[in-house]
Amino acid sequence: MTKKPLIGISCRMNVGRDRFYLRKHYSEAVFHAGGIPVLLPLIPEKGFARDLMRGLDAVVLSGSNSDVDPHLYGEEPHPKIGSIMTRRDQTDLYLMAEVFQSHKPLLAICFGVQILNVFLGGTLWQDIDSQVKGAIKHSQSSLEDYRSHTIKIKMKSLLHDLAREKEPRVNSYHHQAIQKVASSLIPVARATDGIVEGVELRNAKHFVLGVQWHPEIGWEQDELSQRIFSRFVEASTDRPRKKE
Repeated sequence: MTKKPLIGISCRMNVGRDRFYLRKHYSEAVFHAGGIPVLLPLIPEKGFARDLMRGLDAVVLSGSNSDVDPHLYGEEPHPKIGSIMTRRDQTDLYLMAEVFQSHKPLLAICFGVQILNVFLGGTLWQDIDSQVKGAIKHSQSSLEDYRSHTIKIKMKSLLHDLAREKEPRVNSYHHQAIQKVASSLIPVARATDGIVEGVELRNAKHFVLGVQWHPEIGWEQDELSQRIFSRFVEASTDRPRKKE
């Protein structure tokens, strides 16, 4: 019998109350796709990330209630930038260093895809509304599972295989986005205004998928969301476990 993979999911942090937390949707989506969710506290130390990754089969970088520190990609803060949480940034950076060293699967969601792009050498729009001419509304004010805008998916991509259509609609909760795409990533989905909505690693042998929307919200009724988590857990299950 195949052992279920352990999937680490990075937490958020409530600074005022000194609490790590994560909404239930991530864990439920991973569990129902066949994985065992493990919530990861934000401890920004290399040794912690290294020890964690010895036991984990894959990682989900979750969304965040903070923005990526612009100094990480060589920029000063824009007037419309949100809060910065160095603890979250640094923990994710250490986790990704271990993920890429071990070639374990990675699913990066919203904030997760942004810091993935920065980790690999890309940059971000610090505030879409004030920096991108003709941008559509990316921070929706409707129900969380409402698919508010269309994305166009590149043919012959993993995401296209999962979506089984070229122009699905997705939910959207972000004011930052990928600007310059890191050279090791391929942009595989864009909104109608050109904002990057999905990326994959050029090295197809290593499962790395980043999406700007939230497939964990409303996954119960959304086939694309279900396929994303199922393929991710499948990639995590297929990996041979090495003895440390």
